[in-house]
Amino acid sequence: MAFSYDNLKLDKGMYQEAGSTFTQVLERLDPSEQYKGTSLEGLDAFQRQLKRFDIKVKGAGSDVVEKFFRTADSAVLFPEYIARAVRQGMEEDILPHITAAVTKFEGMDYRSITAENGEAHELRHVEEGTAIPATTIQVQSNLVKLRKRGRMLVASYEAVRYQKLDLFSVTLRQIGAHIARANLEDAVDVLMNGDGNNNAAAVDQVASKGTLTYDDLVDFWAKFDPYQMNALLVSGDVMVKMLKLSEFQNPMTGLNFQGTGKLTTPLGATLLRTSVLPAGTAIGLDKRFALEMVQGSDVMVEYDKLIDRQLERAAITTVSGFAKVFQDASRVLEV
Repeated sequence: MAFSYDNLKLDKGMYQEAGSTFTQVLERLDPSEQYKGTSLEGLDAFQRQLKRFDIKVKGAGSDVVEKFFRTADSAVLFPEYIARAVRQGMEEDILPHITAAVTKFEGMDYRSITAENGEAHELRHVEEGTAIPATTIQVQSNLVKLRKRGRMLVASYEAVRYQKLDLFSVTLRQIGAHIARANLEDAVDVLMNGDGNNNAAAVDQVASKGTLTYDDLVDFWAKFDPYQMNALLVSGDVMVKMLKLSEFQNPMTGLNFQGTGKLTTPLGATLLRTSVLPAGTAIGLDKRFALEMVQGSDVMVEYDKLIDRQLERAAITTVSGFAKVFQDASRVLEV
């Protein structure tokens, strides 16, 4: 059976189609649906192009960077490879674990929405002929602040041509992690101080400043009704205080931590440590309703420099911002 992916003509203009990513352009020319029931099922259009040019990007048998530049067509794939590796590094951060929704937006001015639940959050019994409680959805007054974050990739082709792609991907994932950390700083700022629409988080303090007890955590947890505190962002020092509490020394909690590296609190919230938070600070949130991430652009790579000049200097950037969806879905605890 002849496959169309073997005959595609690739050129850098495929990165320039408005409203479409490089992979989306490839998928339009070489739809994945036609490969159902074949050995290529499960691969997207970009992965099929890697197979076409026999480029292995991971594993012990990964190829060297030079493999991308054997032909003019295969060189076109290099910027997308970089973008995917950077994106993978971003997705390994904790940001996806606290984001309720991701909105992709093309433009400069974006306003999020908010909802007011009238007299009560709960759905009460409605008598015949009486008004039904209303939830009013409104556009926020102020725009979401979109910030451009990125890193400059500086390397000559000669310096990396014989480097294994598996190792090169590690460097790219680190760049993604740096960008994700910068985005997390923006997200934390919005959770704590609001997005400019008078929706800063409520601040609670422990009973005795400088100490943290299980009672403090229970009181903090109880204030989330009708929301659920299912995620808890903490600074390093707060993490240490929590781990020293006797309630956190439950054998099953320790077993889960030792086996998976993920620590769930006795209150049912996923515990996430980050150095982005100020010392003595914790943010509890209902990750289903607290935060919206707005992406003005996905990971962008300067494809001209990567294809024509074989690296040198290339900017890897992303544009994003954050909005608070429901103000009461997050609270701050100061220790």
